[in-house]
Amino acid sequence: MTLLHGARVLDPVSRVDETGDIIIKGDRILERGQFDPHGNWDAVYDCRGLAAAPGFIDLHVHFRDPGFTWKEDLHSGARAAAAGGFTTVVCMANTSPPMDRPERVEAFLRRAEGEAIRVLTAGAVTEGLAGRRLAPLRDLAAAGAVSLSDDGNTLQDPALLRRALLEAREAGLPVFLHEEDRAYIGTAGVNEGKVSKMMGLSGARDAAESSLVARDAALSRETGARVHFQHLSARASVEALRRAKEESAPVSAEVTPHHLGLTEDAMLEWGTLAKVNPPLRTERDRRSLIQGIASGLIDCIATDHAPHSAAEKALPFCEAPSGIAGLETAFSAALAALVREGPLSLSELVYRLSAAPAALLGLPGGALAAGAPADITVFDPEEEWLCAAFESKSENSPWKGRPLRGRVKYTFCRGRLVWPAV
Repeated sequence: MTLLHGARVLDPVSRVDETGDIIIKGDRILERGQFDPHGNWDAVYDCRGLAAAPGFIDLHVHFRDPGFTWKEDLHSGARAAAAGGFTTVVCMANTSPPMDRPERVEAFLRRAEGEAIRVLTAGAVTEGLAGRRLAPLRDLAAAGAVSLSDDGNTLQDPALLRRALLEAREAGLPVFLHEEDRAYIGTAGVNEGKVSKMMGLSGARDAAESSLVARDAALSRETGARVHFQHLSARASVEALRRAKEESAPVSAEVTPHHLGLTEDAMLEWGTLAKVNPPLRTERDRRSLIQGIASGLIDCIATDHAPHSAAEKALPFCEAPSGIAGLETAFSAALAALVREGPLSLSELVYRLSAAPAALLGLPGGALAAGAPADITVFDPEEEWLCAAFESKSENSPWKGRPLRGRVKYTFCRGRLVWPAV
């Protein structure tokens, strides 16, 4: 048995916030309480001055495997996740080939079984992510997909999406939507506003996102299918989400640490390292996102971990791909935006990183009760550190080289220490 001794135990499900010990036996939490650290333990971790929380869960990552493994692969992505305190992640379907066939989902999950953390996958909504014909959604669910998404390939056709929602409802899976209407986008990856004007670019209007959030919330309400809005970025989208929930549409939403912590001004300092879809927007948008997550209107935090090579990010702005490698800096960035500078308590932040995403997909984890999976993240909320190196293959992050505060010290998954790697 393993003892985590003297931690500040944060269990957002039971609303526990107290100093104590946690006993791990096998892949489960055996008991919480006060125990003698000099007892007959297989291992003892001194967690005095540290906090212990349910392992973080990320519903939206890109491990680029198969097809783009020079950016990331299953193993490097899993290591990056563990280093960031994540014990479960859901990979998006935009691999090559995409996750649009059940045999591909099954093969991916077989390979993922060998990783130290739980690596799950979404299935594609349309064949080849092309937005023309539906993939076999029921078969993807039976093969083990935990959600359905074409991710960055926004579903522009409402009639096709309606058919997808009806099938997804029958398959028992939510549809995750990246909402960007191309009609409102000039240059992708930068907000239409003062910064895009300074750069001589047309930019992406916030209506690109908010118009589709409103449209697809209505489709969710009509069909009764669960819809999850990915990486909200705009105040208008938060208001559209509010109206949808007031009308009892079965919708949920996520927000990323970079949209919580950065604005369009980051483009002027970091250039393509701050280029993401949807783009970083204004301070007014950022504050609306913070209030949305604080009120519970936005359900959870997800990283949209999107690794790219240094050579790709060094391309001219319009040619460089969008995305930030976010797993390893997520906790520090969210802590700064939501707790140190924002309205959340540390326990509430833990809830948005663990119990809330677990509940959305019915995943194991999210609690520290006896009998719960021994997926545990131990962190120091005060430690200052320099983000200088990554476990990810890619380092495309505006936080690279910056001092951060709040650091993951240990990550346990299924009762095993997976970070630091042993």
